[in-house]
Amino acid sequence: MIADPLPFALTLGSVTFLLAVIWGSPLVEVLRRLKVGQRIREDSPEWHSSKEGTPTMGGVLILVPVVLITLLLNIANLLRPSEVGTGISILVPLFVLISFGTLGAIDDWTKLRNKGEGISARAKLIAQIVLAGIVAAAISLLDGGFQFANEMYIPVMGITLNLSPLIFIPITVFIIVGSSNATNFSDGMDGLAGTLMACAFVAYGLIALVQGQIFLVQFCFLVVGACFAFLWYNALPAQLFMGDTGALALGAALGTVAIMTGQWLLLPIIAAVPVAELLSVVTQVLYFRWSGGARLFRRSPLHYHFQMGGWSESQVVQRFWMIGILSAMVGVALALIR
Repeated sequence: MIADPLPFALTLGSVTFLLAVIWGSPLVEVLRRLKVGQRIREDSPEWHSSKEGTPTMGGVLILVPVVLITLLLNIANLLRPSEVGTGISILVPLFVLISFGTLGAIDDWTKLRNKGEGISARAKLIAQIVLAGIVAAAISLLDGGFQFANEMYIPVMGITLNLSPLIFIPITVFIIVGSSNATNFSDGMDGLAGTLMACAFVAYGLIALVQGQIFLVQFCFLVVGACFAFLWYNALPAQLFMGDTGALALGAALGTVAIMTGQWLLLPIIAAVPVAELLSVVTQVLYFRWSGGARLFRRSPLHYHFQMGGWSESQVVQRFWMIGILSAMVGVALALIR
């Protein structure tokens, strides 16, 4: 086992940040030349018109370094198994990043060709469920070193319940798909989704550290470093948008990490803002149908509700990421209580 896993993981995150920032500028220029610019839908808020044409699919800036560096680390570890134990478990979040990132890229590309309209919501949801089902089955049924497979740990109480795969797999699918969509709904303002994801992955990285899941710690902090690099170009006013390429992948990966740490009951706390964004959309739709056209929020997702209430975009982002930091701190604290 690595003697000092946290310093090494922090170093990996810092290196990832530097590498991603360096290649981020050429990426932005390439996307501009390819005219991979954001298309604004007709029903989008009027203040979004200024964002028209900003390069999108910026999730590539996050996914590429995380995937490559994680693969390189594991190749090296496989060559010296006596020093550092490894298994197929780290391949699961990598599969999630690549598969959900590919799905998001298809959606982003479709939007570029169809005036802001991506693949249908039903088709995207079905694809997410299928991909999440593969991941859930791998965690539950394969002997890949998944420490908390088929378990439900109740924080604070210190109780662990053994679940049947018939229960664990649907729960895992729900968490991964829900987290993916929650992150996607959070991606609507400059700097918002990237900051929230960085906070959440720091929290789960620390939880994995306490559990001794060293490779998961490294993965989490690689994502944090890459998210910071993306924020370098996504800070208001944004030069680059994450798009579904990044949002779907990061959210699904966060849900997967939550499952792999066994602390998935804490996900609604650690990712409180994305969860609130998702719930605002669901309740808005249900209330609209139940009331015959009335709205529960001024607009959903939730960040638009506050913007229409008079908050500036920077105020919404800064206040939401403060909540994100605090909720991540609370989640880690609850995970450490025995």
